[in-house]
Amino acid sequence: MLDIQTLRDNPDGVRRAMRNRGTPNLEAIDKALALDGVRREMLTALHEAQAHSNTVSKAIGELMKAGKKDEAQERIAETARVKEQIKDLEEKARAAEADLGRLMLEIPNVPHESVPVGRSEEDNQVVHEEGAKPSFDFEPLPHWELAARHDLIDFERGAKVTGAGFPFYLGQGARLQRALINFFLDLATGEGGYREMQTPLFVNEDSARGTGQLPDKEGQMYFVSLDGFYPVPTAEVPLTNFYRGEILDEAALPITLCGYTPCWRREAGSYGKHVRGLNRVHQFDKVELVHIVHPEKSYEALEVLREDAERAVRRLGLPYRRLLMCTGDMGFNQSKQYDLEVWSGGQERWLEVSSISNFTSYQARRMQIRYRPEGGGKPCIVHTLNGSGLALPRIVGSLLENNQQADGSIVIPEALRPYTGFERIG
Repeated sequence: MLDIQTLRDNPDGVRRAMRNRGTPNLEAIDKALALDGVRREMLTALHEAQAHSNTVSKAIGELMKAGKKDEAQERIAETARVKEQIKDLEEKARAAEADLGRLMLEIPNVPHESVPVGRSEEDNQVVHEEGAKPSFDFEPLPHWELAARHDLIDFERGAKVTGAGFPFYLGQGARLQRALINFFLDLATGEGGYREMQTPLFVNEDSARGTGQLPDKEGQMYFVSLDGFYPVPTAEVPLTNFYRGEILDEAALPITLCGYTPCWRREAGSYGKHVRGLNRVHQFDKVELVHIVHPEKSYEALEVLREDAERAVRRLGLPYRRLLMCTGDMGFNQSKQYDLEVWSGGQERWLEVSSISNFTSYQARRMQIRYRPEGGGKPCIVHTLNGSGLALPRIVGSLLENNQQADGSIVIPEALRPYTGFERIG
């Protein structure tokens, strides 16, 4: 969430940021400022009452020593009244604090000045494109037909066992999945220097709220009501919440973490030809990259994180492009976001495989992840970033489509062959 001081100092700037995002709930700012005023009034009155109580208590002791018992009794009665007043003010301050906290969750992050203003994906900017799109002297097939031909993925039996969007991977298809996971992890931990973590696959409500899945994306998550757990929609949630409520040493920054998890997303409302096959599934595998950094370093870290994700795409030989997301198509929590898209030769379209985001202090303030300055002083909020490094489904789809041959076989990229143990499918 935003710092309340940001609202106090620059409410018009936050309103402008919300309008640029297309966020309709502008009245949340006025309500938050009003509640902040009530909370501060309650706290001021509370501190005054507590100070008065201390003064009266001290006076009681002095009166008793002086033998002025009647006056002391009057002060004792006054103390009882003040304690009731303190209790009432504490309850009102807590209520105002809780209401303010809920309202602050409805106000999105402020976009960085370099983010283009726009309303939809049409306003995103292509800032980089790399690699040659494949050309075929035959009619290329989409990956779902290639997967069926080579018995790599079974969508129908997955739908039978669970539901649509929960595929089985078979034989070389399963081996390709495992190869990609290990390849991405080795790349992150080796050249990237990330610390690998194996995380829980379920998180509680506090964790989902900490990284911003709640209250913004509850409709996209599955929920285990009996236990109050959410299956992870991304490893970002457990990885970043690892440090929730902690104060880190400044010397420990930056912290870079990576982890592989299966991910579950409801993807409510997704339909049509563009979600066929692996383009949109409910369970998928992904390697996630997370940075926890000094506030002055987060935009520099964003470019490092972006390069780490692009390195993985590049090593697979996939043509890709980088989008700078506009204000209206950027996530609720992000201050700046890049998307990476790979070219799908069989479908002849771009497919998103990674989002790389700087959240500045927005997530960390919710989670209360702070660092203690080396020179001493009050703990400060860190900045957090994350990106997919990478998500597997559309990578698999593009690998199959872009590397298909005239004889129907599929060539495995050279970087993956030590992991698959085979050079060709079919």
